[in-house]
Amino acid sequence: MEVEDMRIDIKSYLEDNHLTIYVISKRSGYGYTTLHKSFNKKQSSATPLNLRDIEAIAKAQDTEMWKVLRELELHYLK
Repeated sequence: MEVEDMRIDIKSYLEDNHLTIYVISKRSGYGYTTLHKSFNKKQSSATPLNLRDIEAIAKAQDTEMWKVLRELELHYLK
């Protein structure tokens, strides 16, 4: 059985939610360089968006991780 790659359009999500990497790093406590590398890398099955990134986005929006995951799954899968 072949598994389809599911890529997340994180840049559109950030834009739609009026977020920047700088704002996320400031509000979440994660380093700008770490998040910048993660959000700007080409996603593959070997390098998916990770839980740290989801946690940082959730903290920046003062919401729960599951809400961010649900929105990404419903509206931002490529």
